[in-house]
Amino acid sequence: MKRKILAALLTSAMVLSLVGCGGGSAETPAAPAADSGAAEEAPAADSSAAEEAPAADASAGGDETLTVWCWDPAFNLNAMYEAEKVYQKDHPNFKLNVVETPWDDIQTKLTTAATSGDLSTLPDIFLMQDNAFQKNVLAFPDVCMDLTSSGIDYSQFAAGKTAYSVIDGKNYGVPFDNGAVVACYRTDLLEQAGLTIDDFTDITFDQYLENGKKVLEATGKPLISMQAGECDLIMMMLQSAGSSLFNEDGTANIVNNETLKIVMETYKGLKDAGVLTEVNSWDEYVGDFVSGNVAGTINGCWIMASIQTAEDQKGNWAITNMPSLVGASGATNYSNNGGSSWAVTTKCANPDLACDFLASTFAGSNELYDNILPSGALATWAPAGDSSAYGEPNEFFGGDAVSAKIVDFATKVPTNITGAYYYEARNAVATAITNYINGADLATELQTAEQTVNFNMGQ
Repeated sequence: MKRKILAALLTSAMVLSLVGCGGGSAETPAAPAADSGAAEEAPAADSSAAEEAPAADASAGGDETLTVWCWDPAFNLNAMYEAEKVYQKDHPNFKLNVVETPWDDIQTKLTTAATSGDLSTLPDIFLMQDNAFQKNVLAFPDVCMDLTSSGIDYSQFAAGKTAYSVIDGKNYGVPFDNGAVVACYRTDLLEQAGLTIDDFTDITFDQYLENGKKVLEATGKPLISMQAGECDLIMMMLQSAGSSLFNEDGTANIVNNETLKIVMETYKGLKDAGVLTEVNSWDEYVGDFVSGNVAGTINGCWIMASIQTAEDQKGNWAITNMPSLVGASGATNYSNNGGSSWAVTTKCANPDLACDFLASTFAGSNELYDNILPSGALATWAPAGDSSAYGEPNEFFGGDAVSAKIVDFATKVPTNITGAYYYEARNAVATAITNYINGADLATELQTAEQTVNFNMGQ
């Protein structure tokens, strides 16, 4: 299987080198737009340095410099600069060389370095998309450090978030941004249907459907829109019940996945009733709730940054947990979508310094998470939720302390099995749901999806 994974990564790297790179990907949403002030305060990154700035040799002359690769200056880079300031209070000689590097570039450079056997071009620390951890660690076992015994207390992170970077019982990542799912609603539109946010809290998808019909009748607006040909909501619904497209042994879990069948039927039911509508692009999806074409959305909490661009709607939004699946074993009202974690390379010249830095900041500092909260960076480190900053009311969302609420949501997200072929399986299921909505037989579509995944895995 490792050879097949490696081949898939090499193919991806070749494609990316031809088409160029951006900060996000089609499958995993990019980080939310941050406060413009944060972008102005963050030091400018030298993007060209990604080609020529390997990590400094921290073993020479007591150098306490670490090189970091990550993307999005106002979000991820800003978080690293703030972490540097926090750590420097007790380590005045510490310095970070933060290099702005789009995720697609990181994946390409990682693949190139690992397949060539020359890891000298890699940094000390880099950011990795959560859904890519399994594939990269399995394909390149010599690249990422095992952080299990690094002194980082993983029990303080949301288990569902940590699980993305756990392979064979070992920790390879330090969880960062929060992708806990929130259900967001226009309270003024709900009111027209005689409903409140309480009518959408701790509910099932059956109740969501009935509430959606009331909103549609009263306002003419669907509750939600999703991008056609994608399956974000499908994956969120699946994880909410702790289910996955893979079994623990890595084999595909599609044809006999009863939870997936319930998810597909539920999604189609929402679509057929007009409670859910599909659009053709991400811009249309965001435009739907910003312009008031729909009464809400369900997505990772980072979507709130886009919602808040509609300044005229301030005070008319509220968040709560997502609906749970009816008839699915292990169903909950919590899930995750998107996110990333920090990895330390085996090339790191001072691994003790790198681990202590991460343990003292992203895995141990309320001050850090308070400082980066204004840029939209919410923690999955549970103690951050007890901070007074997280308890501050958000007037856009009706004065609710949404940050503390989201951290609590994250602690309740069920773990699932990402699998080395997550994106291949996701794409196959996206095709299946499209065909099923258009009248195809569900069992046949699931069979085709599993056959497609098995072919990609070489089985």
